[in-house]
Amino acid sequence: AAIAAVLLRTMSAEDAYRSLNLPSLVLIAGMLPLASALEATGGSDLIVQTLLKVVGDGGARMMMAALFSLTALLGLILSNTASAVLIAPIAIVAAEKLDISPYPLAISVLFAASASFSTPISTPIVTLVVTPGGYRFADFLKLGGPLTILVGLVTVVAGPMLFPF
Repeated sequence: AAIAAVLLRTMSAEDAYRSLNLPSLVLIAGMLPLASALEATGGSDLIVQTLLKVVGDGGARMMMAALFSLTALLGLILSNTASAVLIAPIAIVAAEKLDISPYPLAISVLFAASASFSTPISTPIVTLVVTPGGYRFADFLKLGGPLTILVGLVTVVAGPMLFPF
């Protein structure tokens, strides 16, 4: 769409370049080597083995719930982008170990990273409005916690309907 906007001259190349969020690009670029290092050193396998022990015989839906929880918990202290970049490769390895499609597990990570409602840290946009809006950290926990749980339940129930195991 961005290329079409430039080619159709509805947006100049300079405007397109200025609209890029450079901190997000740098964050993703910085997290990709960390995710690769986790995979290359066997860290991903170690995390997946631990998740498999926690999940036990719960199956694929329990793994979805575990990955959602792990991503959401990381989202409390990291940005949602960093959480997704770190956990997505783990979800793919988990799908391989369970011999299922990686899509439902990846969707679980995607929704968990997007459901970063519990703290203002996860999303830079929200961080900007905390002080002007007079919000307190506890406000996010009170409203964001239950909302994150609701999104998690809907994701684990509806995700496999749209993206089968």
